[in-house]
Amino acid sequence: MISQEIIDKVKHKAEEIIPEKDLINKLNCSAAKSKPLRVKYGIDPTGADVHIGHLVPIRKMRELQDLGHIGVIIIGDFTARIGDPTGRDVTRPPLSAEQIKTNAEKYMDQLYMVLDKDKTEVRYQSEWFDKMDLSDVLSLLSKFTLAQFLAHDTFRKRYEQGLALAMHEIMYPVLQGYDSVAINADIELGATEQKFNILVGRDMQRFFGQEEQVAMLFPILAGTDGINKMSKSLNNYIALFDTPKDKYGKVMSIPDNMILNYFKLATPTDTKELSKIKEELDKGVNPKIVKQRLARTIVELYHDKERALAAEQEFDKVFAQKQMPDLIDEFYLTDAKLWIIKLLNDSGLCKSNGEARRLVRQKAVSVDKQTITDENAEIEINDGRILKVGKKRFIRIRKRDNRPK
Repeated sequence: MISQEIIDKVKHKAEEIIPEKDLINKLNCSAAKSKPLRVKYGIDPTGADVHIGHLVPIRKMRELQDLGHIGVIIIGDFTARIGDPTGRDVTRPPLSAEQIKTNAEKYMDQLYMVLDKDKTEVRYQSEWFDKMDLSDVLSLLSKFTLAQFLAHDTFRKRYEQGLALAMHEIMYPVLQGYDSVAINADIELGATEQKFNILVGRDMQRFFGQEEQVAMLFPILAGTDGINKMSKSLNNYIALFDTPKDKYGKVMSIPDNMILNYFKLATPTDTKELSKIKEELDKGVNPKIVKQRLARTIVELYHDKERALAAEQEFDKVFAQKQMPDLIDEFYLTDAKLWIIKLLNDSGLCKSNGEARRLVRQKAVSVDKQTITDENAEIEINDGRILKVGKKRFIRIRKRDNRPK
């Protein structure tokens, strides 16, 4: 029998476990037979950027790897061509096989910042779906009814609202469910919004005579705005590839009421320490002090202690002491003038015209401390001018003629 301490550690941070008794049984059987459990997590590589919200279940996979179990990452090279309809009111455009492969490789590079590579299997759906013919697919579909799928919130709402609901999208949970059969999963990890799909996996395993996987569902981490789901499109995310300085600054921007939630979901903080942090905040400790600890913890997770401390010192210098950062990236130009939107994009401070326009409208863009409010403004390219976006992003504009030889 495994200890209660290990059971509590495995359950920690999960919002729902279906069914919990099966999880405990699987852990006990694994220990008795010295046979590691197979822990599944599926990704649709529709993009290459990973943010810390994606890593809530991935950190649980790492904890289970540290207990001797195997993490199995499913690359949805078939379902990525469909697009997970969960929580969407529109159909996602399909990607090419080459885009999917490139995204998957970049995605895994980032996941290995957390996972133990030696205890991780990476499997592509094409391994099994390429071998299926139409009769196999129809056999999978025959195991479910349309009524079951229209009970799914996303499908039902789109149907009731008269929005497009393509037949291939209804197949998404079926395909994801069969993945569990293909790898004989013992546990599947996912966000709470994935509950329907993961439970389809349990049904599918039962149809194929396998022991049903346990569903471990985790809360969705809110973005730095403290309101919406962390998302690149909302520009409220903390990316793994962000610099230590950017990670630190973004954490410091979260609302105070999100501090405890970030400690719980974005760090390996245990239950006892979480209770201490909650007690500090309840007693009126300055939230900024606790948030600084949170920011250091998150930066240190992906970099190291020295860079976390350096990021804190830089943040304090720029924001508390209102000084310019020691190091500012330089952007060289030959133009005499440049449209502010193009300048923001070309310099790398923004990733799209839409983001640049939005930031100008929000009065978050300045040149030499002068706020830019006109989206059509032409900026004179004088050597040494400081372009600033928000509170954390700076770049020094330089004339190309002045580039060091």
